[in-house]
Amino acid sequence: MIEILTTGLPNTVQDLGRPGHLALGVSHGGAMDRQALTIANLLLGNDPSAAGIEVALHPFRLRAHVDTAVAVTGADCTVSVGVRSCPPWWATPIRAGETLVLEAPRVGARSYIAFAGGLDLPPVMGSRATDVKGNFGGFAGRGLSRGDRLALNLAQCPLPAGGVGAALEERRGTADDLTNTIGLRVLPAAEFDAFTPEAQAAFTGSEWSITNDANRMGYRLSGATLSLASPVELLSHGIMPGTVQVPPSGQPIIQLADANTCGGYPKIATVIEADLWRLAQAPVGARLRFSPVSTAESTEALRAQRNWREAFVTARSRAFGYRK
Repeated sequence: MIEILTTGLPNTVQDLGRPGHLALGVSHGGAMDRQALTIANLLLGNDPSAAGIEVALHPFRLRAHVDTAVAVTGADCTVSVGVRSCPPWWATPIRAGETLVLEAPRVGARSYIAFAGGLDLPPVMGSRATDVKGNFGGFAGRGLSRGDRLALNLAQCPLPAGGVGAALEERRGTADDLTNTIGLRVLPAAEFDAFTPEAQAAFTGSEWSITNDANRMGYRLSGATLSLASPVELLSHGIMPGTVQVPPSGQPIIQLADANTCGGYPKIATVIEADLWRLAQAPVGARLRFSPVSTAESTEALRAQRNWREAFVTARSRAFGYRK
């Protein structure tokens, strides 16, 4: 069992989400930075979908009440276990009575904590992810509070005494990427041609800032005003994480993990799946720039991520005897 000592309501239990329920009005949900949670679990030999904690409000502190192991990935922040400091993207044993502390990030916005065996919470619709809008999943369907105690699925985790880490080639240089303008690759969406040529050019030719109106549902951006060539009447229709909608204000909204399952605003673009982790790590005030890519390029980017994950699993299996 672990006990939460310092936290905030934006910090929630998450896994890789609950796909397949959009028709019921249930969003995909799950970790905003799926890649970070996946790697945290793989560092410990867990199933990639094991439930962990998404930390969006730092500092965060918890105490272990049993001997186990933890992995911390995502934002670049100072991490300590007991009196030991840990490097970024690191898995390490934690003993009963020791405290795990995550300080405010230097770069990035969200940290992920995985535990050997994962958190032992009842699945809802096949997932342990917290759906705050629906008040279900995770820990009592809400953000974590001081004093909460979460059970663990205890598992053997053959880590070396000093721990073990991961170095993601595709995330190398993230510090520069996330402290300067963040590049996001996009595909044109259904109503792209309904926007004026000037709006189309401004969307990919100018920078955008993430406003204070930002959470797991979506980010509202500030920048050039995007105008339609003529008024468009649309029925509400399905939307997915990454969808960029443009309301009457002309200021885009990017839908994210907890996005509504349908909406009627015209869609100008979709951020490709391989770049959604960049949005997850973009704090309020960050600057974005969109670059158009082809469907083939989008598919190849996602394939490269998955290939790296498979290679990582194989390497860890050979080194520490984890099952693939």
